[in-house]
Amino acid sequence: MAALVLAQHSTSPAERLKDAAAVAFIALLLGIPMIGLTTVDQGGALRIATRWPTLCIFVGVCFAGRLLLRYAIDRLRARKQARDRSAVSAPTVDQATSPLLTWIGWAALGISVALPMLFSENRYVVDTATTVLIYVMLGWGLNVVVGLAGLLDLGYVAFYAVGAYTYGLLSTQFGWGFWQALPLAGAVAASFGILLGWPTLRLRGDYLAIVTLGFGEIIRIILVNWTELSGGPNGIASIPRPSFFGLPFKPPGDDPTFASFFGLEFSTNHRIVFLYYLILALALLTNLFVSRMRKLPIGRAWEAIREDEMPARRWESMRATSSSRRSPSAPCSAASPASSSPPARASSRRSPSPSTSRRSFSRSSCSAAWAASSVSSSPRWYWFSCLNWDATLPNTGCCSSARR
Repeated sequence: MAALVLAQHSTSPAERLKDAAAVAFIALLLGIPMIGLTTVDQGGALRIATRWPTLCIFVGVCFAGRLLLRYAIDRLRARKQARDRSAVSAPTVDQATSPLLTWIGWAALGISVALPMLFSENRYVVDTATTVLIYVMLGWGLNVVVGLAGLLDLGYVAFYAVGAYTYGLLSTQFGWGFWQALPLAGAVAASFGILLGWPTLRLRGDYLAIVTLGFGEIIRIILVNWTELSGGPNGIASIPRPSFFGLPFKPPGDDPTFASFFGLEFSTNHRIVFLYYLILALALLTNLFVSRMRKLPIGRAWEAIREDEMPARRWESMRATSSSRRSPSAPCSAASPASSSPPARASSRRSPSPSTSRRSFSRSSCSAAWAASSVSSSPRWYWFSCLNWDATLPNTGCCSSARR
């Protein structure tokens, strides 16, 4: 199958400098209130101090980094175009298996693991990184709904709120520990997702977005106004601090603590670092789950629904009909190498004309809908052999049953 190679115009050095200067200007605007200006305590009063050298270093790093990034992107694009020209018919290499992306992923993982060690005395950096990892984990979870299935869910943050308030209530009202309340809070948030998804996933497009947005607003209004339960706008106070499997992060005393058990000097940063690594582990676990989900048959079915829902549904109904008509002892006589004669009986019953077959589905729609059918227990090769049934395939038992 021939592929069309579109050559893209490579950027010149002047264009790269212009792009890097624009990025540096944006970094300057954002860095003035965040880096250039800070507050210091002088005599019991807050005063504004400036850090212009640090801001200049930040802008210079952004300028140089954008310049190098643009140069690397142009080089990779030129190499890809050269490979496409040299081997047009060669199979496309998945970007997820690219050595460069793999190296970048491992480098990012190494930086994430070493970040608390590099900023051990700066609690602000570790706290900010922990918050970033929480939202990264939420983004990977949202990618299952929006990215794989293509469903516009605007109330996803409501499940986050349900889990957080469930943990707070279990800790303060029932005296549950950190490791006892954490899994149950996730289970309660998942149950709310099931309760919302059961009736609303029958909706499509904007209607699903409106319903999920309304669910998010309902949760927000309940949590803000039900002060006896949630504390209102102030939230839930006096939540017990987490422990390291029963070892509290306290100064050494009569009871065993984290510092005394491991023979370390007590520091308040131990709890902050522990929370950071816990959230990092949960984020990596979420990424692993989502990545494996994409390779499973149900993940391919979600992608088929995202591309075009109607052909996927119709193909699934055709698969169910043909599966009920096939004999259990001989699922597909055309795919068996021991077949001595073509199944003329199955193809002579109701074999539509080629024009009717071409009008029912396009080849791309059949390819997308095959992913939805792969979630069933039927042999995968059966449906793979029917992908190109509209392109001069004989009326075998397998394809003719699919045509019916």
